[in-house]
Amino acid sequence: MAQVQQEVGPVQLTRRLLVWEIVIVFALSLGGSAVFAVIDLIASLTANKALSKQQALIVGSLAPGRPLLDLVLQLANLVIGLAPVALVCYLLVREGTTPSAAMGLDAREPGPDLARGAILAALIGGSGLGLYLAAYKLGLALNVVPENLPDVWWRIPVLILQAARDGILEEILVIGYLLRRLDQLGLSPARAIAISAVVRGSYHLYQGFGGFLGNAAMGVIFALLYLRWKRVTPLIIAHFLIDTGAFVGYALLHGHVSWLP
Repeated sequence: MAQVQQEVGPVQLTRRLLVWEIVIVFALSLGGSAVFAVIDLIASLTANKALSKQQALIVGSLAPGRPLLDLVLQLANLVIGLAPVALVCYLLVREGTTPSAAMGLDAREPGPDLARGAILAALIGGSGLGLYLAAYKLGLALNVVPENLPDVWWRIPVLILQAARDGILEEILVIGYLLRRLDQLGLSPARAIAISAVVRGSYHLYQGFGGFLGNAAMGVIFALLYLRWKRVTPLIIAHFLIDTGAFVGYALLHGHVSWLP
């Protein structure tokens, strides 16, 4: 006897479902990173040396001494790391909207987006570097090592791809998705911005208190601009440029300038 399959209609996004959705999305992505960042910070604080004497590595080798395998693992890690973005886009479509309509994730305004992203990157990148160096000198931050990949042909391309992945993942989740969901939950813009900024800072705690404060401040600025522009694309561009400057700049300058730890 054939079974009769009953179709399930669209599920209404209740407050409870929205809260659980946010928890699940971040548990599978940046929220999980925040948990490990807190554990790393506790480990650093309880170590028998000052924070400034310890290192926090961002992009490291995944197969030391085996560059081809290392490349394969790096690329696989980058692709898998974008899975939460695909999940968020799917949830938006299930909701009846699109990433373009919901958060301005598209290429409809390439000129303004590039200009805004470049200007924002220049302002945030420069001030962020100064804040990090100050926090490091004050003993509030670890010695952040952006990369220690082997000196092979794919080093710079992988660092650029890493910067792109970070920009896409963080801005779509912490700005576009989270601010939309918090608004649907009825939170005021001020509270939503504060939550978004704290979340952004939390998964940088492995860098020390300076990493938290700097990224939380960046989160406030990015959230304010997003609410004004209604577009996440220029923020992705800015984040990409900032991280590219940090990763590639470190690879090229480390050991050649005295001011870089």
